[in-house]
Parts: sequence; C-alpha cells; structure tokens
Amino acid sequence: MFSRVRGRAVKVCLLVGVCCVVLAGGAGALWELRGAVANSADGDAGRGSYVQDPGAADRAAAAVLDGPAPEGPPPQASTKEAAAGVPVRRDPAPGPAVPGPTAQGTSGPPTDVHWRSGGWQPSDPLVARPAAAEPATGALFSPGEDGDGDHHCSAGVVHSPGGDLVVTAAHCVYRGSLGFRTNLAFVPGYRDGRAPYGVWVPTRIDVDPRWAEDQDPDHDVAFLRVRRPGHPGERLEDSTGARTIRFRPELPAPARVVGYPNDTEHPVECFNTARAAGPAQLRLDCADVPDGTSGGPVLTDGNTLIGVVGGRDGGGDEKTSYSSYFDDAVRALYERAVAARQGPVRAG
Repeated sequence: MFSRVRGRAVKVCLLVGVCCVVLAGGAGALWELRGAVANSADGDAGRGSYVQDPGAADRAAAAVLDGPAPEGPPPQASTKEAAAGVPVRRDPAPGPAVPGPTAQGTSGPPTDVHWRSGGWQPSDPLVARPAAAEPATGALFSPGEDGDGDHHCSAGVVHSPGGDLVVTAAHCVYRGSLGFRTNLAFVPGYRDGRAPYGVWVPTRIDVDPRWAEDQDPDHDVAFLRVRRPGHPGERLEDSTGARTIRFRPELPAPARVVGYPNDTEHPVECFNTARAAGPAQLRLDCADVPDGTSGGPVLTDGNTLIGVVGGRDGGGDEKTSYSSYFDDAVRALYERAVAARQGPVRAG
C-alpha cells in the first residue's frame, strides 16, 4: 500500500513538474512576443517604408553602447581566438574595405586586381572560416527582449550620394504581421564587443512591398538610411568606405560571402562561385554560414556587391547560402531609398 501511495505521489509530482515547465516555457514565449510587439511598427506596408522614430532609435543606440558594443577599438586577439586562427585587422584607418591576404581567413585574390583576372581560387575546403573585421561590413543589433540575441543579422555599407546607406536582408528588419523593427542598430567593423566606427541607427527603412505583403523570398532585400546619434552631420561612408552595388550581375561569378554568426564576436567568410538558382535567386555553396549571417554581403571583383544572404529558405542551409537576385526591382528599391525624403510613415 505504501508503495502504491508513493508511486502515485511520484506521478503527481512529475505531472506538476511538467506543467510548470510548460507554463514557464509559455510565459517565456509570451514575454518574448511582448518584447517583439513593443519593438515593432506598421509603417507604410503598402509602400514598404518606415521612417524611424528618433527617440526609439536613440534608445536602441544607447542600449548597444551601454551593453554589448561600447565604442573603441577591439582588444587584441585572445589566446582562444589566436588558436582558432581569427585574423586581426592591423590598419584600422577608415577607407574602402577591399579584402586581401591580410584581411581574410581563407585564400583569396590580391587587393590590387579584379577577381576575374587575378588568379582567384575558391576556399579549400568549402567551409566558412574566421575573418578580420572590415569597416564596410558590420553586425545588426536589436536590443531589448524581442527573442533575438545581441546581434541577430549582418549588413554592409553601400555607396550612395548621401553616404548614409546600409543594405541587409528584408527579413532582418521586417517580420511579417509584426511589421518593421524599431530597435535596430548597425555596428560597422564590429569585433570582440567593440564599435570601432560607432553605432548607427536607421532614419528610414525601405523594403519591397511584395516582401511586406507575404515575405516573398525573391524580394528579401532592405535598405536603411542611417545616422550616428550625437554626431550630427557625420556620414557613415566617410568613416567606413562603401561597396559599389551592381545590378543584374553576370553569373556565374567568383564571389565571397561574409557575415557575423549570432554566436561569435567576429565575422566569417567563404569564397566560391556564385551561380543562378532560377531567375530570381543567387546561390553560393559553402558550409558553416550559420544564423546571424543573414544580410551579410555577397561580393565579387573584390569590393562589388551583388547580393546579401537571404532569399530562399531564409538565406540557406548547412551547405548553401542564397540571395535574392539584384534585378531591376532591387535597383528601383535602391533608387527609392536614395531619393526618399522623410515622411509621415512612422505610425505603427
């Protein structure tokens, strides 16, 4: 009898324990959902535009500067990083970020020739490896309890007349029914918890309306116009250099993909041939390009942008990275972002 009673007690305790775990998990999910909703806005979904609230942007920048990425040069490579082969950038002066033998973890072209004619070789093996931080590539942060880690995506500086334009994947900045993220902050050249070129926040975000409508993977591209809080008049491109964007790029093409995994404090990169994956997607086969690299640039001819990690399957799988093809629709989106004036589309 005693054994039966004890057995029932054990079962009741287990059931109560399971219920507590389920309730705790549900509470955690609800808390994250509350945070995600609090850091979202509708903007103008029909046009695919959002003008950022300056106060929310300033709070996001302050949260990053006070927390995961204070300003200042990154520390020297730790013993652990040195053992892992993480390169250290030796020339932190601002300027165009052209990859070369001293700024990469895999073999690649010299800095003074185009890849198509410079003896370019793919990575061997086809696995992403640690890379040196570069001024024109950075990590995209979304501080706050919104279900993401400190940095959840990657982004790159792209040349524009205003010198204030960043490109990333649309899924990094617009989340379906939740709308636009309002807590974004871009840290160019991020490494080891430092923001060597400051923290920049959007003034405006533009995505294709077809992404806003149903998250069409053929339109997984976004442009952000940015500013640096506390530094009026400073232009991002003057501090970091920029990539030149190429529309309707000829494929196949030798290419490099680079981005920040969300569980590392340095970027990774891989070289291979970028190929068409149907009429509206680009693919680059390389393993170990994980979550967090979404929005990272796909580059050819050293410093020419032809894609960002995103598109099909949210950017790829264990062996392949995708990008929406930079066609005339992306050109129109870029031109809209460049020409747009701030307008009343921040309601949400």
